Amino acid sequence: MSETLAQSWKGLINDAIAFRHELHRHPELTWSEYQTASRIRQRLSQLGIEWQACAETGTIARIASQAKGRHIALRGDIDALPIVEESGVEWTSKEAGCMHACGHDGHTATLFAAAQWLKLHEENLPGPVTLLFQPAEEGGYGAKKMIEDGALAGIDAIFGWHNWPAISFGQAVCPEGAVMAGNGLIDITVHGLGGHSSQPELCCDPVLAASGIIVALQQIVSRRLPPQAAAVVSITSFDAPSGPTIVPDKAKLSGSYRIADPTHLDKLIQLIKEISHSVATAHNTHCDVEISPRYPPTLNHSAEAELYRNALQKEFGSDAISTTTLLPIMASEDFSYYLNEIPGAFALIGSSRDPQNSPPCHSAKYDFNDELIAHVTRIYARLVGAPLP
Repeated sequence: MSETLAQSWKGLINDAIAFRHELHRHPELTWSEYQTASRIRQRLSQLGIEWQACAETGTIARIASQAKGRHIALRGDIDALPIVEESGVEWTSKEAGCMHACGHDGHTATLFAAAQWLKLHEENLPGPVTLLFQPAEEGGYGAKKMIEDGALAGIDAIFGWHNWPAISFGQAVCPEGAVMAGNGLIDITVHGLGGHSSQPELCCDPVLAASGIIVALQQIVSRRLPPQAAAVVSITSFDAPSGPTIVPDKAKLSGSYRIADPTHLDKLIQLIKEISHSVATAHNTHCDVEISPRYPPTLNHSAEAELYRNALQKEFGSDAISTTTLLPIMASEDFSYYLNEIPGAFALIGSSRDPQNSPPCHSAKYDFNDELIAHVTRIYARLVGAPLP
């Protein structure tokens, strides 16, 4: 690499890190990323990269639009989380009750670094490259809205990534098939008959019924689905406000499910409903059950996953693919919507030098590892066939 290009590379990586810190200081929640979008668009314009708004706060940028080869898309998510930051970093959030606790600031900065590098080599790219700066990944269906607004038009394949503190730095996973699970919300309201706690025989206790439902739902994964089907059913909230001598009239349960194989989803939902109603009836109560599917499983395509793994190994070494990380990861990603439309792959790339003692994503103490920006920018360059620094 020439001295000029080396200086350009060093400069753009430093610029991307500074941009990451700027984004971290000014996080914005799902579907409120107006200033974030403005910062991204301003920088793209300064680089002479054509862009267009998509899904309001999303941005589509295009490089080498007239190239004849395979059209590749790269995605970065831009939204933050409603968490009070406790990381203690110099660039801590200045926005009350909001922080980049998942590393989307790092994903965005990395995609911007890739934009800078690819723009420098635009004439040498084998095919067009589209950069998707996507809003609302954190439960807001941002990818779905981007697709509805035409973000995938003309694109042949798409690649994305997520930093993962539970995986060691220099390691990654990008399997064929399920890399992350699908998810959905569970809301159950148990209706009973309240009364005096000294006369339980005159009451139909929704607290007892709801407790029975919680216990019974745990049998779905252990006894009603095949052991090979990765699934989780978690009831995380139990709300039955009352007094020490009062049996309430109703109790509310809420939680979520995770499932990796979409062919088991209908059965899982059916079992949640059947078990809840049956247990409620056995306690002389009745219940309403609402199941709200959210993101589908993130399912990598075979050829693209192999291409991605090769790029990861060229960057981090032949042993870069983790053999100890249990797959699929049971968290969820709306990148799944892209993979349901076109070929592509999604990787989880290790970010921690000490995974056992590193704050996980969504922790108030979490901070993105800036070392990843240069590595993933080179990986992106490999995926689109760009010259390497």
